[in-house]
Amino acid sequence: MEVDMEEHMQEETIRILAIETSCDETSAAVVENGTRILSNVISSQIDLHKKFGGVVPELASRKHMEKMDPVIQEALEQAGTTFRDLDAVAVTYGPGLVGALLVGVSEAKAMAYAMGKPLIGIHHIEGHISANYIEHPDLKPPFLCLVVSGGHTHLVHVKDYGHYGVIGKTRDDAIGEAFDKVARAIGLGYPGGPAIDRIAREGNPDAIRFPRAFMEDGPYDFSFSGVKSAVLNYLNQAKMRGETVVVADVAASFQKAAVEVLVKKTMKAAKNHGFDTIALAGGVAANSWLRESLGAACKEAGIGFHHPSMLFCTDNAAMIGTAAYHAYRQGVRHGLDLNAVPDLKLPE
Repeated sequence: MEVDMEEHMQEETIRILAIETSCDETSAAVVENGTRILSNVISSQIDLHKKFGGVVPELASRKHMEKMDPVIQEALEQAGTTFRDLDAVAVTYGPGLVGALLVGVSEAKAMAYAMGKPLIGIHHIEGHISANYIEHPDLKPPFLCLVVSGGHTHLVHVKDYGHYGVIGKTRDDAIGEAFDKVARAIGLGYPGGPAIDRIAREGNPDAIRFPRAFMEDGPYDFSFSGVKSAVLNYLNQAKMRGETVVVADVAASFQKAAVEVLVKKTMKAAKNHGFDTIALAGGVAANSWLRESLGAACKEAGIGFHHPSMLFCTDNAAMIGTAAYHAYRQGVRHGLDLNAVPDLKLPE
């Protein structure tokens, strides 16, 4: 008798232990059938790196080594799960900080080998995209996803689970990187994104006209170095003239300029490529102005709009477990030669 493997696997309970250590969060989660999050433990390093104004790679790697085992143990305890209950081990293997990635990859390989369980390597951006599936079970490929974080600004055609096409990306600074640099320049510290989002609510977004980058040779590509430099020039000129800088106005005006470009290019890509659904993903997806602006544009255009809750916007292992569930169902397995790839490309 022939059995439909996909239908059979949908009926099965697939439980995956997922690990995420691509930057400065040590996270482990137990995910059942892609959307049931049994646990999602995150140990943040923000306080460690705050005094340096950004992530120090060597310190991040050491902290991951210190926190990895306790975080995994807590994830298993919260899920009421033992190693015997797991069907696979998943881990982010790129892109990210190579030292940080190696901690997670080494841990995952050791556990998979010791337990005799399948090992599944997951692309970090694929994890962010998959975070949308956790709370939106009706969301299915194909759709357009705007991925915005400290290291990435991508417009991605999600063709299917595990299959993607990059329509546009940043040519210089990622949007999250620009937020951090501007926040540091106006004295808001690190991390910059949440700080700018908070103080911008008190400012006038039309107080200062900062430039928007629209490239003719790359209609869906992004560039944020110009607006970042414009903010720095504004601050320097104000200082030379002895003028008072209204920090809230600078934050609000910068945020409006950056978000306007993101929204316009995303909507243009959706219109020209015929997408009827747009998703938002990545750490900067937590920005309230971006969520509201893109949501309003989608509503006006009659396009469906999805975004993760705040918890699943930042780096977390639950999103890796969700991506791994779909990879597991498609038969994706990695050997013990899996290695960290800091510049890993999205699978086509």
